[in-house]
Amino acid sequence: MRTSVAVGKRRLARQSAAPYSLAAVSTSAASATPAPTRAFSASDLAIIGVVIVWGTNYTVVKEALGTLPALAFMSLRFAIAALAMGALLWAVEGWKPLPGKVFLKLTALGLVGNTVYQVCFVLGLANTTAANGGLLTAVTPVLVAALGALLGVDRLTRPVLTGLSLAVVGMLLVVGARGPELGAATWLGDGLILAGCLCWAIYTVGIRSLGTEVSALRITAITMLTGAPGVVLAGAPAVLALEPASIGFNAWAGVVYSALIPLVLSYFIWGRTVQKVGSNRAALYNTGIPVVAALTAWAVRGERPTLLQALGAALILTGVLLSRRK
Repeated sequence: MRTSVAVGKRRLARQSAAPYSLAAVSTSAASATPAPTRAFSASDLAIIGVVIVWGTNYTVVKEALGTLPALAFMSLRFAIAALAMGALLWAVEGWKPLPGKVFLKLTALGLVGNTVYQVCFVLGLANTTAANGGLLTAVTPVLVAALGALLGVDRLTRPVLTGLSLAVVGMLLVVGARGPELGAATWLGDGLILAGCLCWAIYTVGIRSLGTEVSALRITAITMLTGAPGVVLAGAPAVLALEPASIGFNAWAGVVYSALIPLVLSYFIWGRTVQKVGSNRAALYNTGIPVVAALTAWAVRGERPTLLQALGAALILTGVLLSRRK
């Protein structure tokens, strides 16, 4: 009799404990940032597309800057991008209210990831060489990984660390083959480039820390809308000084393309990918941008890649593949 009573109590205990345990697990999973999958997925393909767009955009921008001042170009393309992104958000999701803390966080990310980032890079490139700019951006994936690990947003696993190390070395080979010129004359520009890299790392990790509570489209739209006014105002004097009649069709086409594809579309895909695969792996793909830029320069301008650049490209590809190992 005592045995049957004891068995009955154990069964009752298991039945009452099971729902509680399931609820606890569900609540914990919902509040935590989802763990990124390591399998090659549609998100990987999407971010490869972004890398190709951003890599080829160097040539597009360079052509446009032949007739447009840098600050005017930056101001015009961000005005177009912000309007397009706002209209897209309105058409797809409408203006749904956000919690105050989330909106303030997105506003801060917009100021850091758009306003400060863009000004740092435009003024930085104006005060240093293109080779220096490309070389210094190699620290971006390292900054993203360090910030993500420090804030507990993403775990720095051995495969990611190994892949990141190889990819950064590869990126340095790709860009370093162009011949960096480090010296007192470029210190201001180099410092601004590094500040811009830090801004992009904060923006990327900040997106990841939001988890999936806010859609990628809304994140991209709000950060762009809140960041665009500062960018537009920074270039307003240069825009007012323009003589539209002296600017050719190709320059205007470059402004529109650079606003809608590398900014609106690519920023949206970037934010969505960071949510799905994590900030570390997304940032690691950034190391492929100089490779695409070098191949584009070869195809458009006849600038043949060197053996070091080919070796660097191989290291970047190896690093990306290793980062997905379990």
